[in-house]
Amino acid sequence: MNNEEIRKKIFELADEKYQKFQISLCPGINNIVGVRVPVLRNLAKEIAKGDIDTYFKNAKSDYYEEIMLQGMVIGLAKIDFKQTCKYLSYFIPKIDNWAVCDITVGGLKIVKNHLDEMFIFLKPYLKSKKEFELRFAIVTLLNFYIQEPYIDFVLETLNQIKHDGYYVKMAVAWAISIAFIPFPQKTMKLLQKNNLDNFTYNKALQKIVESYRVNERTKKKIKKMKRI
Repeated sequence: MNNEEIRKKIFELADEKYQKFQISLCPGINNIVGVRVPVLRNLAKEIAKGDIDTYFKNAKSDYYEEIMLQGMVIGLAKIDFKQTCKYLSYFIPKIDNWAVCDITVGGLKIVKNHLDEMFIFLKPYLKSKKEFELRFAIVTLLNFYIQEPYIDFVLETLNQIKHDGYYVKMAVAWAISIAFIPFPQKTMKLLQKNNLDNFTYNKALQKIVESYRVNERTKKKIKKMKRI
């Protein structure tokens, strides 16, 4: 399937109602055709069975779905970790919204078996000034690194991130709330003394309170910690 055929397929699979819904979830992204994620993933599985190198060399990126497909294919393709990093390096600068970022990261199952190598790969992105490059790194941390021996580094990294981007702040808050579940004491220390801006800090508290895995006594304590 060449890239012209892929684009034609995307438009054939479009759902107008879903398009409107997805546009509402991704403010400022106006190139959404409207293909549901499971449908798009099925298309990505077909592409992943073919010549991946040729696909990426010629991949079109004019539409949201075309970019989303590339992220999905990286996770689905039968390639080694070195190749995964190669394609990610090419792909990550294309990310311009939270959905493509988070769905791509969620599909990178290979990372579970290459945590140390991926850790090294992520470090430059954790210093990026670009909103979605930084979000990609943060979301990867919260998906795969909320565990020993990485948790101390993750919490310290989250504490040091300074970026005005809304989607970076939300990712940091989300990551802290996820860390609180398995590491409540370590995360509480961060919450009690940190460099977080008020928005990110309060969002982290909010997400912890909204969790079904936090007991009511703890939630009451967390609520009292809100900054005014």
